[in-house]
Amino acid sequence: MPIHLLWGDDDAARGRAVDGLIARLVDPAWASINLSRLDGQDPAQAAQALGEARTAPLGAGARLVLLQRSPFCNQCPAELADQLEATLPLVPESCHLLLVNTAKPDGRLRTTKALQKLVKQGQAEEQGFPLPAIWDGAGQLELVQRTARELGLQLQLRAAEALSEAIGSDSARLASELEKLALYCQSAPAGSAAPQADRTISLEAVQALVGGQSTSALAVGDALLQERPAEAIALLDALIEAGEPALRIVATLSSQIRGWLWVCLLDQRGEQDVAAIAKAAGIGNPRRIYVMRKQIRGIPSSRFLALLARLLEVEAALKRGTAPGDAFRDGFLLGAAAQQLTPAQGRSR
Repeated sequence: MPIHLLWGDDDAARGRAVDGLIARLVDPAWASINLSRLDGQDPAQAAQALGEARTAPLGAGARLVLLQRSPFCNQCPAELADQLEATLPLVPESCHLLLVNTAKPDGRLRTTKALQKLVKQGQAEEQGFPLPAIWDGAGQLELVQRTARELGLQLQLRAAEALSEAIGSDSARLASELEKLALYCQSAPAGSAAPQADRTISLEAVQALVGGQSTSALAVGDALLQERPAEAIALLDALIEAGEPALRIVATLSSQIRGWLWVCLLDQRGEQDVAAIAKAAGIGNPRRIYVMRKQIRGIPSSRFLALLARLLEVEAALKRGTAPGDAFRDGFLLGAAAQQLTPAQGRSR
């Protein structure tokens, strides 16, 4: 298959696939001649890639032309599209054109249709490397398990779950941690009869080397939703200590809570069309609506409005120069206390 189409925002996994193709196809002794690395953001280099893909290799091994940020399946100019369609039938079996882009191919483009036709005919291959969304726990677990398989490692299910909680969608860190865990687990303890190569990464190893659960602004939102402000502040402290900008946290929380509010209000109106709810709430993936509905079941819309009001106070404090930790504590801890006191004061009157 002389044409390879790789896409997705998982840079680490995509990079491993590229390195694997190079190692398999290109003779190291002839790599300086038969391996080209080009940048598709430059139209001249994109055209150059098509020309080199038609040129037979010299010496042993195959020729591989790697075009990073390929334009051919995303906003491809008409001139380059014409050149690609003319080139595809002329690529010899000894040459490999590797098209790489972070974005998913646009199926409406004629260049994408031409490449996918070759995929169906077995003359090209397409591989996607999308990262799971930060809220997609099942997708993050699958990312951990897939990365372990790609690295040739065995991983206990509980260890995979712990890694998923600790790392999330950070694919580069995941690969690094798995390699460290593999070395750790292959160092057999004294008196163990099991061969080193058979060591499986265990939950205990993950807890020893990787540490506890990571956090994100979305985890903070979940804690606030369940009325656990102290837990939310602890998570916020971890985010701030890790260098996350405070205003970015506020923006993420605002988007998350507004999404919950929209889903809540539309559910109250009896709206059943998931796509319509996603569009109204500004959510790109309609499947997320099912997850959000479970999260907010039984929660009144007034809670979301109160959280948004507190976030507004936090944002105002941050822009006045208040330290991030103090701004979040005043907004969420004191705000929650004030909200609990107000009904009591009203009853006493």
